[in-house]
Amino acid sequence: MREIRPRQLKQYLQEQDRPPLLLDVREPWEFEICHLEDSTLIPMRDIPDALAEGLIDPEQTIAVICHHGIRSRQVGLYLQHFGYRDVINLAGGVEAWARELDLSMPTY
Repeated sequence: MREIRPRQLKQYLQEQDRPPLLLDVREPWEFEICHLEDSTLIPMRDIPDALAEGLIDPEQTIAVICHHGIRSRQVGLYLQHFGYRDVINLAGGVEAWARELDLSMPTY
């Protein structure tokens, strides 16, 4: 699993023909406060069901996002355990994104 900072993820997103799945694993109330554009919310507790239902494409690059990068790292490792090969963890999470890239993004 790759660990990348917000600036690196932003650049990566701009360079891709097929954007990765931006998988936000926070709680709905957190997602309502702030989230990355085009991200998909699947709370951490729902990831096993999402995998069982085939909601996450194992062939797609997945950038996992949370508040500070801890839950997303755990989900990334979980995905790798189930054979997902191209997983990125947003180190620092949306908090770092707000501090480093988007000062207008609400924080909590």
